[in-house]
Amino acid sequence: MKLTKIISLIILLCANVGTIRSLSAAELLDKVAVVVNQGVILENEITGMMLQLQAEAKKSGQALPSDKALKVQVTERLIANELQLQFAERIGLQISDAQVQQQVQQLALQQNLTLEKFRQNVIASGMDYETFLERLRQDITSQEVRQAVVSRRVYVSPQEIDGLVALLKERGKQTEEYNLGHILVGLAPSASADEIESTQERANKIIKLLNSGSDFKKIAIGSSSGAKALDGGDLGWMNVNEMPTLFAEAVVNQKKDDIIGPIRSGAGFHILKITDIRGRQTVEVKEANARHILIKPTIILSDEKAKNMLNDFLVKVQAGELDFSELAKEHSADPGSATKGGELGWADPSMYVPEFKDALARLNPGEYAQPFKTVHGWHLVQLIDRRVKDATENAYQDHAYRMIFNRKFNEEVEAWVREIRDQAFVEIVGDAS
Repeated sequence: MKLTKIISLIILLCANVGTIRSLSAAELLDKVAVVVNQGVILENEITGMMLQLQAEAKKSGQALPSDKALKVQVTERLIANELQLQFAERIGLQISDAQVQQQVQQLALQQNLTLEKFRQNVIASGMDYETFLERLRQDITSQEVRQAVVSRRVYVSPQEIDGLVALLKERGKQTEEYNLGHILVGLAPSASADEIESTQERANKIIKLLNSGSDFKKIAIGSSSGAKALDGGDLGWMNVNEMPTLFAEAVVNQKKDDIIGPIRSGAGFHILKITDIRGRQTVEVKEANARHILIKPTIILSDEKAKNMLNDFLVKVQAGELDFSELAKEHSADPGSATKGGELGWADPSMYVPEFKDALARLNPGEYAQPFKTVHGWHLVQLIDRRVKDATENAYQDHAYRMIFNRKFNEEVEAWVREIRDQAFVEIVGDAS
């Protein structure tokens, strides 16, 4: 988004209340267009927003309604914004200078500009920089008050999430394709119970061999009764709608390299291998299991003493003189992990503070990091192991929740704004209608 567009949006969304309050009483009476409870909207604010809208529409080639209709829409937008700012003031919601500056930094970053260059561009666009900051503060205030008030009115039920997840998965299945390997342990139609049992045992033995690492294609060539036996059992790429129903039901929610079976049919017992999958959206998360001992410096225990204490622990643990788990239970200041011998359990390392995350990244399983300090204190850490976890289901759940929440939130925002508009004293005293 270009800088002029960002500034335009801020102007459109925010009334310059700070400027209003600095005007003299006589000046207000000359220019007041709307009274909103104890606040006012000036005629030049309405005119300014209309000019901004007209300028943006001209740039984009977008048609606008008549000036009269546009003025009504602009006036209602400014009334709604003023009411939200008043609501924020009543509940004590204040936006600090630090929050405003953080937003400025994000806007500058989006434009690949330094803060100074960003400020110069704002001024070059014809806007006083202090006015820009005040309007930005009001914009943030409106967003925060909506989040604080309306979020509590939104409820997303587990049933809604499950329903949308099922729909998303069903849509995904239409594009999923599986490259399958197939082994058929054949069975005559007139086979006796003993023959069926014997054939199933053969199939189970083949699965055991495959799970222990035996080559699927080699076994298929030597043992399969299927039509593709000489091709190593390769059935090629198929969508679930192209597979036999038995196979389609079996591959659902399975992963690449999974061995499936035995599946009984009239022809015998089928064994499948998912050689590859394409068209499926999967999310994998790299997790680490670690344990640590946390020592928090105090008035009595200095940083240096805390570090030396952990260095001593490390030397003795590595020498086999002390047990890490027992040390954690006795000395660690982390109550959540101390009782478990310091073990933190499986987690995405990105959830930890940067120093802790970086320390884990440098370790191999079983290794210890040299004592290091974070905002929590001094740590002695051992990486127990790493794994890659399939987080696709959680991603589906999160995505579904966000979709439903956003839809309901937007609906509730509109309802809430109508409510505070209906409850407010609003008098149009100028030519704003």
